[in-house]
Amino acid sequence: MHPIPTLVEQLAMALRARGQMMATAESCTGGLIAGACTEISGSSDWFERGFVTYSNAAKCELLGVPAALIEAHGAVSEAVARTMAAGAVANAHAHWSVAVTGIAGPTGGTADKPVGTVWFGWATPEGVFTEHRRFDGDRATVRQATVAHALDGLLRRLSQHP
Repeated sequence: MHPIPTLVEQLAMALRARGQMMATAESCTGGLIAGACTEISGSSDWFERGFVTYSNAAKCELLGVPAALIEAHGAVSEAVARTMAAGAVANAHAHWSVAVTGIAGPTGGTADKPVGTVWFGWATPEGVFTEHRRFDGDRATVRQATVAHALDGLLRRLSQHP
């Protein structure tokens, strides 16, 4: 996988070429994906907004995640990642989004969802796609790996879309 600045540059070129915008919906990364995207000048051409929805209430209020969904599956789940990604597009002027929800650690892990567990959601014109990953390392390592995988996943989906 490419370094984060390279992924952002490629993402910027792909979105600019389409005249389209993206949004982020972040929990465990706390805005790091949006921060990486806005690190380069001119990002307002393709980056519309970022939602930092660290709390469950924020996920519900800003992205439309039903509280019952969080109660049934937990905040770190495929269902919540999917709904976060869809909610980011629905509540922004964006065509694409990436959502992440996970356990960066060092606390918060369980036997079913150990530290390093992250669910990703990508909203595209074809629908929402999800993926689960588990990253090893300390909190900073898990968060950086999450940012890189989120950007790479969006870039891959953009390259598959005409």
